[in-house]
Amino acid sequence: MNRILSVLLALAVSATLVVLTANTAYASCTDATLTGNYAVIGPGFSNTHFVPGSSDVPFAVVGVFTFNGSGKIDFSFTTAANGAILQGGTGSGAYTVASDCTGSISFTSGDASGVNFNTVIIGDGAEIFGINTSPGNTQTFDAKKQ
Repeated sequence: MNRILSVLLALAVSATLVVLTANTAYASCTDATLTGNYAVIGPGFSNTHFVPGSSDVPFAVVGVFTFNGSGKIDFSFTTAANGAILQGGTGSGAYTVASDCTGSISFTSGDASGVNFNTVIIGDGAEIFGINTSPGNTQTFDAKKQ
C-alpha cells in the first residue's frame, strides 16, 4: 500500500511540475518582436474635444502600424468620429515591449500626437491587442501582422 501511495505521489508531483513548466514557458518579447506592418482596426468612443463633461461620440479607426523593431512606430489611418471622416491621418512615436509581452505605444507627432495605448502581444508578434489610455477615449484596437 505504501508503495502505491509513493508512486501516486511521485506521479502527482511530476504532473504538477509539467503544468508549472508549461505555464511559465511563454514567449519572451522585446522591441524586436514587433517589426513591419500591422493592419489595425479600433472601435470605441471619443470625447473629440477633450472637454470634461461633454458627450462621447462613436469613433472608429482603420490603418497600418509600422514597427521598426527598435522602438519606433509610424501610423497611417482613416478615422470616423460621429460621422466625420478624416482620411490620410498620420502619427509617429515610440513603443516599448516588456519581456512578458505587454507594452505601450505613445504617438508624439502627426494627427495621432498625444494618443497612448497599453498593449499585449500574442502569437510571437502575430497580433497585438491595445487599449487607449489617453483622457477622453474609450477605445481598443486589434492589430494583425500583414
